[in-house]
This record gives sequence, C-alpha cells and structure tokens, in this order.
Amino acid sequence: MSEIPESRGETAYVVDAGDHYIATVLECLGTKSLVADAMRPHLGRSSYDRIAQDAVAAIVNDLVAVGATPLVVHAYFAVGASEWFADEERASDLVRGWARACLEAGASWGGGESPALGGIIRTDAIDLAGSAVGIVRPKSRLVTSDKLREGDAIVLLASTGIHTNGLSLARKLAAELPDGYLTPMEDGRYFGDALLDPAPLYSRVVEGAQQAGLEIHYMVHITGHGWRKLMRAPQDLTYLLEEVPTVPPVLEFICREGRIPEAEAYALFNMGAGFAIFLPPAQADELVRLASQQGVDALVAGRVIEGPRRVVIQPKGIEYSAEDLRIR
Repeated sequence: MSEIPESRGETAYVVDAGDHYIATVLECLGTKSLVADAMRPHLGRSSYDRIAQDAVAAIVNDLVAVGATPLVVHAYFAVGASEWFADEERASDLVRGWARACLEAGASWGGGESPALGGIIRTDAIDLAGSAVGIVRPKSRLVTSDKLREGDAIVLLASTGIHTNGLSLARKLAAELPDGYLTPMEDGRYFGDALLDPAPLYSRVVEGAQQAGLEIHYMVHITGHGWRKLMRAPQDLTYLLEEVPTVPPVLEFICREGRIPEAEAYALFNMGAGFAIFLPPAQADELVRLASQQGVDALVAGRVIEGPRRVVIQPKGIEYSAEDLRIR
C-alpha cells in the first residue's frame, strides 16, 4: 500500500489498496461525559446513549469527509476504575447508543478496548474515543482539496446543538451561572440537557449524494475552529457566505450568557452548520433535497470565489483570513 499525499492534513488518512482506497481516522468525544454525569440526577437517565452517538459522529463525520464509506468502527472506553462498568444502566446505555450509531452510519462495530487507567483518569470518569476504517470504491469517490474550485456552491448541513466542540467553554459558563446546568433556556429546557443533544451522522447524506452521482469537490466537518474550518483547503480562494442557518438555542444561550461576540462565536462553534459540502452550483438544490430525505436540513449558503484565502460571512459582517486558521 502507498499513501495518498493529498490526504495528509485532511480529517482522514487515505492509502491506495489497488482497486480501491482505504481511509482511517481516530477521534474522541472530549469532556461531554462530565455534563452527562452532572445532569444524571436531574434527568433521571444517564444520557450515555446520547453521548455515545456524539463520539461515533465525531469519528464517522471525519471519515466521510474524504468520500469514504464507513466499514468498521472501534471503541476505546478508558475508565479510572473497572467499577465504572458495574453501573448497569450507564454501561448498557453506552453500549446501546454506540451500537445504534454504528448501525445508523452503516458500519460494523468491530470491538475495541476498555482499559482501567487508575491514576491517569479519575475513578468515576470515562474517556470515550474510537477509530474507524472506511473504503473509497470506486476511486473516483475520493474527495480531497485538489478538486475544489472557484464557482463551487457551499451547502451547509444543519447541526443539532453544540456537538462535541466547545464543551469546556460551556462547562466554564455553567460554573458561573447561579443555577449551573439547571439554568432554564428560553425554550424551557435545562442548559445541561440541551448540551447533551447528539450530533447528526452525516454519512447517509454523503453516501446518498455519491450514489446519485453528484460531483462533490470538497467536504468539511465543522468542529474545532468553527466556520474558519471552511477554508481548510490550502488554495487561495474566498468562501463567501450569503446566508446563514438558524443558530441552535443552546449556542444562542452560550453566546448571550457568556457575552461572546458574534465574530468569536462563529470562530469557535458550529453555529448551526455541522458539515459543509462544496459542489457545482447546478447540483446544489439536488443535494439539499437528498439531505432532506435523510432528515437533515441543508442550505445553499454561498459560493467559492476568486480572492485570498478567507471566509466572509456577509450577513454578519464577519471575515476571517488565513492567518486566523491554525489547523494545517
């Protein structure tokens, strides 16, 4: 096997396996499990089924961004003490949520590892992570930045909430609020409950677009770095956003209560867009239709134009330059 050099720096690493490519990725959930633990006494449920989907989504959504079809997902459940798994409700919720998310992503759960790391991880805590292997067949399905071009439409797939990015900031905010995670939002939900809404698995949308023969030029999983991630490709191109999706209530709450300026918010959070697909403008409406069939809202939000490497969010008067991005 030999590597595909263009995949270095992308969200998944790709190697040539003869008549097909193999893509691999490794990801983790982050600190969202701490929110689930804190909210358990108040919700009467562990919520580990929800955050299990978040972990699988973090892995799979990175994998499909290079055009790979998920084959196998492996789990890494590291705990501070093996007694963590003696809580049958919590452990079964974790297993059930992970299995269900793998099934929804069209992948097999291939097992994994569950080490007890006393002295490294807190006794009552868990570190959820995992890896995945995917296949790119036919090879023409491979998506790397070299296909991206001026004139491409930018289609944004809707997010459901905070996903897995920005939880440390959200936990800091909760510590500063008088009622913490139990602070009610405008829709009546607890702040802590809304933080636990799981991220979508965008794999079905990508697979549907590929099966329909849409000419995908690039894809970005919008996580860390927020909308700055739209300029992940190294080319000198400008990403002009002429429309923005609705911001999930939990992110509106964080920005308002945390007094986070919009320019900073769009540089940190997904702000309603969890995934971006770049393709010819004549195919953009069809992609929106296909996404809707999979239960995912989508928006033709803008286009790629000639210019320096930057993101311009026109309705908000926000602009990010290449100097604002530190991911390559």
